[in-house]
Amino acid sequence: MVSEPESLVLVYLHRLDEKRDRVVDDVSDLKVRMTAIEERFATVELALAGVNRRIDRVEACHDRIERRLDLVELPH
Repeated sequence: MVSEPESLVLVYLHRLDEKRDRVVDDVSDLKVRMTAIEERFATVELALAGVNRRIDRVEACHDRIERRLDLVELPH
């Protein structure tokens, strides 16, 4: 009779170990996926910075053209 409780405990420990292994695998997968998301987000931020830089240049050119054509009202 002593062997049955020990065996039952070992069975439960084995199940817990298998579940823990699955959790470790899932966390590892989540880390990889999170890294990929962070990389994509950084790429989007970089692209947005480039767009903003181009808009700033266009805006500066637009302001210069308005000044040259005297289309800008001067503040009083």
